Amino acid sequence: MSEESTPEEKLAALGLELPQPPAPGGNYVSAKSVGAIVYLAGVVSTGPAGVIAGRAGADRTIEEGYAAAQACALTQLAVLKRELGSLELVAEVLSLNGYVNAAPGFADSPAVINGASDLLVRVFGEAGQHVRAAIGVSALPRNALVEIQMTVRVKEP
Repeated sequence: MSEESTPEEKLAALGLELPQPPAPGGNYVSAKSVGAIVYLAGVVSTGPAGVIAGRAGADRTIEEGYAAAQACALTQLAVLKRELGSLELVAEVLSLNGYVNAAPGFADSPAVINGASDLLVRVFGEAGQHVRAAIGVSALPRNALVEIQMTVRVKEP
């Protein structure tokens, strides 16, 4: 992968493809733009078989959580592509909030959320670096293992 590769080319080189972006599961929108900032609603971990469910530190490992966080990041990129038309319009990822469905006392939420953070840096390079929170919670919608919410800045025309 070269620095000149597009985000989509970088994903392909990693053997990854974007899923279908989900429809909102309630009375909200998936993305909202304010000037050059795009706020993305939270998405839960999903894969080809549906929701990636479970609790980190109980029936799911850190590695499974890492993969679930990566799946969330791919879904967010799919939402961005739908909203923007191209991932090449992303100037930088500003923030990422990661929520891990965690057993009491599970202290490795940052290691799980690295799955999303690492992917964003692989796809966008330095522009993928972001501020973040990695929080363990007692439950997530549909018993999902991970949920990710992001904010990005788009390139000015």
